[in-house]
Amino acid sequence: MSMGQTLDQHPGFGAVGSWAAEQLAQEYRSVRNLTEDLAAPLSPEDQTVQTMADVSPTKWHRAHVTWFFEAFALAEFQPEFAPFQDTYWTLFNSYYETVGPRYPRPNRGFISRPGAYEVGDYRAHVDDRMLNLIADSDDARLERLARVVELGFHHENQHQELLLMDIKHVLAQNPLEPVAYPGTRRAGTAAAPMRWLEFDGGVVEVGHDHGGFSFDNESPVHPVLLQPFRVADRLITNGEWMDFIADGGYQRHELWLSDGWGRVNAEGWDSPLYWMWDGTRWLEHTLHGTRPVRPQEPVLHVSHYEADAFATWAGKRLPTEFEWEYAVRECGVLAPGSDGGITGFHPEPACPNDRDATLTQVFDAAWQWTSSAYLPYPGFQSPHGAIGEYNGKFMSGQMVLRGGASITPRGHARLTYRNFFPASARWPFTGVRLADGPR
Repeated sequence: MSMGQTLDQHPGFGAVGSWAAEQLAQEYRSVRNLTEDLAAPLSPEDQTVQTMADVSPTKWHRAHVTWFFEAFALAEFQPEFAPFQDTYWTLFNSYYETVGPRYPRPNRGFISRPGAYEVGDYRAHVDDRMLNLIADSDDARLERLARVVELGFHHENQHQELLLMDIKHVLAQNPLEPVAYPGTRRAGTAAAPMRWLEFDGGVVEVGHDHGGFSFDNESPVHPVLLQPFRVADRLITNGEWMDFIADGGYQRHELWLSDGWGRVNAEGWDSPLYWMWDGTRWLEHTLHGTRPVRPQEPVLHVSHYEADAFATWAGKRLPTEFEWEYAVRECGVLAPGSDGGITGFHPEPACPNDRDATLTQVFDAAWQWTSSAYLPYPGFQSPHGAIGEYNGKFMSGQMVLRGGASITPRGHARLTYRNFFPASARWPFTGVRLADGPR
């Protein structure tokens, strides 16, 4: 493999500027420590369970992001490199066909060994080698190495979010209703009234201009034509979703896309994932435990099919990803900077005293479904080699989400970030922002 050369040829991956060795090492420790902090409250048994094919065990996430640094940084740049353990490359390779064989994703929960503690040993071993490599690199090698390592940071950020999504699904299956992350809720307030922000549209530029890190699927910058449109200033709340349910939203076929209606009937959808009716009220499973649904909080864990049906019921629609990006840019909403943490394990309401006449809950509540299919931008080219498998080969059968969630590591989200999931996915931290007007 020649990962470093590939990144030099495709600056959409990695940093445009340069890193000092001390700065790179400090950020490396910060990113790696967050993963361990998120896993620390979980028992070794918690970390081994896989509840569906889309969910990976916690210890697998911890090992996979470690393998990423070993396979793409140490193997490329460390003299006389030898892997920590040969079989780990098969166990913890996710989808990189170029790198070698992979263990089947749906069967990751079958693997009891290495256990959670042994994965910790693997992480410590690779961390020591990585920090030594950073410290021992001259300026020329450090510049190339930093591009790979920064990609590794954002890759690990993605898996930190996946770790939380996945363990939420795992613990939701347990009738003991375990609490992974104890926490308090902000005092209850009424949801802020929804307001509509108007935009003239026109020919606008979208995409990442390489002023900092980005993934390859965010480029190149290109013009799009937008008709005048409106976007809601906040996300749809649980209370508004309850109204949708009460009005027969899950029983009215005319509201649904055909594939979505098939899912409703095949899988028995009647509410967002993790909601339960106890005979008198709605409850929801959260990372803070099972508790009553709060009407003022943003709805979570709805699929694109559900988001689209709700928008149809409301007489509105979902924004395109280009409308979303333009609206956020025009409002001047900035993604939170990096501080080595997350906003929270569950999103807060949009309170009236928290906002002006601008967009809220953009990067810190729930990922927002758009009506845009996940497709390449005009002029997109996948990089050569293993890194070309990162995004490009998934550009079919997926829908784009924009923004960020409360569990998205701060410093990872940005204006041009294109998240993507299948239209049926419900276990991600997904919510709904409505749009109006011609597309």
